[in-house]
Amino acid sequence: MFFGQASVLVQDMGKKKKEKRGALAGCARVCKIFGTVCLVAVILVCLPLTLPRVFGYEIYTVISGSMEPAIPVGSLVYVQPGAPEDAETDDVIAFHSSMDTGAIITHRVIKNDIVTGQIHTKGDANEKEDLYPVGYDYYMGKVVYSVPVLGRVLAFFVTFHGKIAAGSLIGLAILLQIIGGILESANEKKQAKISQK
Repeated sequence: MFFGQASVLVQDMGKKKKEKRGALAGCARVCKIFGTVCLVAVILVCLPLTLPRVFGYEIYTVISGSMEPAIPVGSLVYVQPGAPEDAETDDVIAFHSSMDTGAIITHRVIKNDIVTGQIHTKGDANEKEDLYPVGYDYYMGKVVYSVPVLGRVLAFFVTFHGKIAAGSLIGLAILLQIIGGILESANEKKQAKISQK
């Protein structure tokens, strides 16, 4: 009877040790997975905001509804710089406002008058053509791509709170990776001690 009870006790202790090892390894795995997810999230947000610039594209956030529904408010537009003479009818272009407001406008080309050096434009949501044609000096380039909502993300990340949020997410990702590594190392040491006994 006594030996039977001792045998059950040894088995229970072995199970508990395995559970502890399993829990430690599980925590390490969870930390590393969450750390990786945080890093991937930051990279996925940053890539569309930074990579196109490497290839010469300019990036702007749409803040008015003049190009809806084609380009909704809050969209991110990618502008490819080029010669104003190359702008064709139906192209969506980006240009500096002639009103000295510093605003950058994205409207559709109605007509490109090479003789006068002016581009006639219109917002898709506007009933009439823009009052003032775009002089070639104000031309920036063609809008080659737009991504809805992403402009709002960019607008947030350039604010003080957005920078803190991005920095915190990166810090959390690194911290989770470190904790995961420490737990993994502790688990390996425990397993080595158990195997020596």
